[in-house]
Amino acid sequence: MRDLFDKIYKDKGPLGKWAEQAEGYFVFPKLEGPISNRMKFRGRDVITWSVNDYLGLANHPEVRKVDAEAAAEWGSAYPMGARMMSGHTSLHEKLQDELASFVHKQAAYLLNFGYQGMVSTIDALVSKQDVIVYDVDAHACIIDGVRLHLGQRFTYKHNDMESIEKNLQRATKIAEQTGGGILLISEGVFGMRGEQGKLKEIVELKKKYKFRLFVDDAHGFGTLGKTGAGAGEEQGVQDDIDVYFATFAKSMASTGAFIAGDKEIIDYLKYNLRSQMFAKSLQMQLVIGALKRLEMLRTRPELKNKLWENVNALQNGLKDRGFDIGTTQSCVTPVYLKGSIPEAMALVKDLRENYGVFCSIVVYPVIPKGLILLRMIPTATHTLQDVEETLEAFSSIRERLENGTYKRLSASVAAAMANKA
Repeated sequence: MRDLFDKIYKDKGPLGKWAEQAEGYFVFPKLEGPISNRMKFRGRDVITWSVNDYLGLANHPEVRKVDAEAAAEWGSAYPMGARMMSGHTSLHEKLQDELASFVHKQAAYLLNFGYQGMVSTIDALVSKQDVIVYDVDAHACIIDGVRLHLGQRFTYKHNDMESIEKNLQRATKIAEQTGGGILLISEGVFGMRGEQGKLKEIVELKKKYKFRLFVDDAHGFGTLGKTGAGAGEEQGVQDDIDVYFATFAKSMASTGAFIAGDKEIIDYLKYNLRSQMFAKSLQMQLVIGALKRLEMLRTRPELKNKLWENVNALQNGLKDRGFDIGTTQSCVTPVYLKGSIPEAMALVKDLRENYGVFCSIVVYPVIPKGLILLRMIPTATHTLQDVEETLEAFSSIRERLENGTYKRLSASVAAAMANKA
């Protein structure tokens, strides 16, 4: 019998094995200063495109004031206990009611964390007789929730309607044999590519197949739709989403999440969500802060307008300069370049150190080999000057990538990686 930890000593995992080269700079970087369009990285001022503060609420003075007052009045502990036992308050109910109204649903239920809540909601919605059909590019929280499922589950090709229908046909045959049902899971906005899920087309399939639709709208909530109710509102099918999920970690710039749907469905879930039944309630300062943030989503359309002014300026500017930004239909702005992992490291270091631009880098195995994805998140706090400086910087780094500068600079890193592999 081997030592349980043998595998840890021998294999740090696909990302962990590069910790020595990457930690503190490419992974686990330390951005400092108030969350805003410009922050500090290793003592340098950088234009920050890597925080999901879409509407600029993280350091909005009105929000900070409410957060501080709530913390002073309630501390960081109240209420103590799980909601079902001793952690329930009228303000939790008020926030739920207002969230439900905002996303045009009968009822809503608060979740302590988005990731945890998603996993638990999937677990509560299905039994082993049921079948799950979900997008192959689904977020990790969806994948982990599906892993708990004891029944059949199928992935469909990303946003591919032919693949969705094929898998619904497979699921239908199985559900007819087991006596179960079908849960189809999509994202409102896929956070890496920025594409919206094909919710309108999926809803059309309800005419042919019997299934329920669960949508993770973390990146759509507050940014899409006439009122900010998300991708479902944007596509005109919000009423057809059976269970709607969103997190406070993006547009609301806070901690927590919620699910919404018909009252009977939400009542069932609140009595069966293990992650909420056996965990401490969302603390009061976060609840009060969320109420303020939601009020601003409802009453300050200028925040979303400014966000989209910046999104359009950045995305149109990149396209005008010939950059590949894929098929994004949201604020998420991916830029695809061709190059190796060592070249990507040299490129990002140059971008941060010499051009003062900080954005996230994504490489293989998250995306195919030979591609570099620079992922940017415009916010309402960015300025058109930020956009212009970033566009100039991107033009420069593309030239250096294409003329081999980064290949030469990264030669030693490439050799070390080859030896380690």
